[in-house]
Amino acid sequence: MPLLRRFTRLTAGYSKKLANHSAAVALHFVHYNSWRICQTIRCTPAMEAGISDHVWNIEEIVKLAN
Repeated sequence: MPLLRRFTRLTAGYSKKLANHSAAVALHFVHYNSWRICQTIRCTPAMEAGISDHVWNIEEIVKLAN
């Protein structure tokens, strides 16, 4: 999970500004809950919770961000 590496200061890839860090963490949560299909439940966590009825794609995320 490359976005979680932003929490560590081992490289120059860490977030120096709070706004950048917040955006990276938010993107990670959107990816985990809306794009990633879990092996145990065989759907996304958002679908399992009844929030969404399909796996989201990048166009829907961009529309949501605007």
